Amino acid sequence: MFPRTEDPEISRRLQLAEVLVFLFLILPSLSYSFLAARPGTPGFELTAIATILRDLALVSLIVYFARRNREPMTRLGWNWNDLPREVAIGALLFLPMFYGAAAIESGLTHLGFSTPKKILPALVPAKTSTDIALALLLVIVVAFAEETIFRGYLIVRLTSGTGSLLAAVVLSSVIFSFGHGYEGSAGVATVGFMGLVFALVYVWRQSLVAPMVMHFLQDFVVIVLGTLFRSK
Repeated sequence: MFPRTEDPEISRRLQLAEVLVFLFLILPSLSYSFLAARPGTPGFELTAIATILRDLALVSLIVYFARRNREPMTRLGWNWNDLPREVAIGALLFLPMFYGAAAIESGLTHLGFSTPKKILPALVPAKTSTDIALALLLVIVVAFAEETIFRGYLIVRLTSGTGSLLAAVVLSSVIFSFGHGYEGSAGVATVGFMGLVFALVYVWRQSLVAPMVMHFLQDFVVIVLGTLFRSK
């Protein structure tokens, strides 16, 4: 179980109100991903910069909430103790998750779930040093920020609000999948599976380090290595 905050003034009702405001901020932009496949979407550079700034702003808001509540950030998973071990655990768990997710997406596709007909230009960096560097920065920031948001913050707050860690894990994974509507129904379901894996590892380790490593490797393989080894 997650440790309770040391400040008795932080009520369950206050934490629930806080997370509802936070969801009100992020759900519209996450839901927009379902429309991202339409013509006229911005290019990779603009999308990457906007994503980096948005995620850093949301993490800053979480840090503000925690400081206001007099909560240590370790309660939300910023636990850097035994860092090499946690990094190694994340790296070891990445491959089974990666191939498991690929198998699930393939199976769902065969069952008739939708997948995008082509990769969105907004998600594909060019084979230039500038775009590759920006892509690398993007996957680092996204892994750090989204694990803080969807695993650290939401699981702790939803556990408090619902009274159930299981419900919090499932809800956070569903909310996480909303940001990937451009990947079709098969992709959304697969991302939900990955979010569930990240959440279970976070609950197990009581630290965000391993999920951050897994998330980083997933995006690094798809975005950075996928660009470097693309034929065109």
